[in-house]
Amino acid sequence: MHTLEQLRAGELCGARHLKLSENLAVFPPEILSLKETLEVLDLTGNQLSALPDELAGFGKLRIIFCSENRFTELPEVLGRCPALTMVGFKANRIATVSANALPAGLRWLILTDNAVQQLPDELGQCDALQKLMLAGNRLRELPASLANCRNLELLRIAANRIERFPEWLLTLPRLAWLAYSGNPFSEGEAARAIDDAHVVTLSWRELELGELLGQGASGVIYRATIGNDAPQAGAATAPEPVAVKLFKGAVTSDGLPHCEMAASLAAGSHPNLIKVVGKVADHPSGIAALVMELIDPAFANLAGPPSLASCTRDVYPDGLRLSVQDALAMAHGIASVAGHLHRAGIMHGDLYGHNILFARGPDAPARALLGDFGAASLYDRTNRERAVGLERLEVRAFGCLLEELLARCDARNAHLAALHSLSAACLSEVPAERPAFAEIGRQLAAVRSALL
Repeated sequence: MHTLEQLRAGELCGARHLKLSENLAVFPPEILSLKETLEVLDLTGNQLSALPDELAGFGKLRIIFCSENRFTELPEVLGRCPALTMVGFKANRIATVSANALPAGLRWLILTDNAVQQLPDELGQCDALQKLMLAGNRLRELPASLANCRNLELLRIAANRIERFPEWLLTLPRLAWLAYSGNPFSEGEAARAIDDAHVVTLSWRELELGELLGQGASGVIYRATIGNDAPQAGAATAPEPVAVKLFKGAVTSDGLPHCEMAASLAAGSHPNLIKVVGKVADHPSGIAALVMELIDPAFANLAGPPSLASCTRDVYPDGLRLSVQDALAMAHGIASVAGHLHRAGIMHGDLYGHNILFARGPDAPARALLGDFGAASLYDRTNRERAVGLERLEVRAFGCLLEELLARCDARNAHLAALHSLSAACLSEVPAERPAFAEIGRQLAAVRSALL
């Protein structure tokens, strides 16, 4: 974090990155002194409502963040910034997005949690667009021209007012991560999923919260124990250790917490899923809460989320190496659980290494657990064409994951050729040519048998 005082004193002369959050109501003119060098400008957390026309003279500016400000329209000056590829205006008051505000090289657009009702048709002319985040707006439809964005890989349209599912999304050659829950066309599926799920309801009085384990966009997770609310004589048991997720209740970059809870409860049981014990119905503040199994501390995140540079691909720890057996075991487990979810009419929507926990043991292949249903969407399995299309879409995400696992394996193993061929099939830019998760599971099982 930088300060305006540093900028005025000349201490940031020649800076490539600038981050200011000082309750600014007006764009500081001192920033204009960095026009020759500035590449990343982060003005998140201020009270700005306009950007100066002079910003178009910043020839090296690639990334701009103006989230949590007071913009009511996406500034048109952005469209005149020659090098701009990433635009982030989350949590403003934006209702208007003009075609003139779209940079020619736009790769990543974040308009989450605004009041956008319509997007310009010209968005479909942004050939480089890979990541489009629109959750929490007032959109009733997407411009059909988006079908021309053949590089689009991640799309978030949850928590809008879209009446009909845009079927053309299923034809996009590279789309792999999609979240659409919380729209009128999908709300019935969420309600039906909860009704059909066999859900255990726990009383808040049964839980004793412990230490904070972590938090994300949708909630906070605590260690807890399930005790005895009113134990009968002779029937007392030892408290059961669990994890409790308390939902924040606000729209996230992926969607709405109540949609995440619906998908989590509808997912059922699978060896490669983090088990849901039940839900809490009587939190004193009315907060929605899930009770889940407590994960062994031997498990760790497989990867970190995408960076500004990687855009849609995860960032793995430096030096991470996997045996073919470990990579294969994890891939087989994730393919199995993804197939399980799709048989239940659930698309995970965020099938990524950063949502996978893994643990390696000395005498057994690595085990993987898939978590985080924040981007999950439910669908009607009886609509066969859409169901097949959504599964093929998520198969591409699996292909990315398999490719990343194989990149960290010993290249001398004779079985890698078959796995690379499978990854290539999953990544096909013709969705109809991708295998289903059932076929992926069979092929992975065959390679595992050959390794024994």
